[in-house]
Amino acid sequence: MNFDQLFLDFSNLKVIVLGDVMLDSYWWGHVERISPEAPVPVVTLDKKELRIGGAGNVALNTVALGAQTAIVSVIGNDEDGIALTHLFRQNGIDTSLLMVSDERITTNKTRIISRNQQMMRLDTEITTDIHVALEVKLLERLKDEFIHNKPHVLIFEDYNKGVLTERLIQQVVALCKQYQVITTVDPKRKNFFSFKGVDIFKPNLKEVKEGLNLLIEDVNLHTLQSIHQQLQSLLAHHISLITLSEKGVFYQSPSISNIIPTHIRNIADVSGAGDTVIAVASLVYAATQNIELAAEMANIAGGLVCEEVGTAAINKQKLLDECKLLLA
Repeated sequence: MNFDQLFLDFSNLKVIVLGDVMLDSYWWGHVERISPEAPVPVVTLDKKELRIGGAGNVALNTVALGAQTAIVSVIGNDEDGIALTHLFRQNGIDTSLLMVSDERITTNKTRIISRNQQMMRLDTEITTDIHVALEVKLLERLKDEFIHNKPHVLIFEDYNKGVLTERLIQQVVALCKQYQVITTVDPKRKNFFSFKGVDIFKPNLKEVKEGLNLLIEDVNLHTLQSIHQQLQSLLAHHISLITLSEKGVFYQSPSISNIIPTHIRNIADVSGAGDTVIAVASLVYAATQNIELAAEMANIAGGLVCEEVGTAAINKQKLLDECKLLLA
């Protein structure tokens, strides 16, 4: 594999990320005393930082690898929505398909951190499903995008915040099949079995256990192959890509399956690793149609971002160097 050429090819790919976007707010400070008002630490604020979160983090990863990326979601008509839209544009993410609704608020997760330890998180959000009128508008915009600017891959990124409804998922999958767009999905429990007929279904092992109501202690190839068969009987999808935390990733297509062990890392924070895995796997598969290579590279990328504190996009040069070192 010529990794230099593959990474150059990413710039020719057009990607749509559809799902729940959010603003990640980080408040960094230090603690020197306990409050006299209640038995809680007093955090003296040093700095604030805003980052792209949720489905937006997937888009951030695909853009970081050079792919032309558009985000499709619904945000609120509020300051957080304005800030998030600004961050998207600042990072080269197309916001022309991003919808603003007076009936929603923009999801914001505020993390209060001292000495690299998260002390508290404050969530502002609405998690009810979007209305049918918004579903229709999203679908119309997507269809217009498919006609005039055909994407190569659409990534569903579900955080159970209401943008991905069962009806919208089914209609978008059908639209992707009509226009021959690859579909990949990072599911959550609520819509777990709604993503029927997608190309790559990428849950983590915990989500699979919950979805199929399984009690599994010994994770081995035979067990995971059985899980794939159970998932496929319900979803009729093409490929399973299951992340196994510190044990690596499992993949199975109609012709091949394997467990790829993780590479030893200095883990700082696992948040956002799943976003990186689906982003890298989607791009590599869209470029090569090789799920084995996609899983190998996604496994490396997921480990790399775990070395960073907080959600962070993959570093393209680091990933290229690691792929040459570990996969050449």
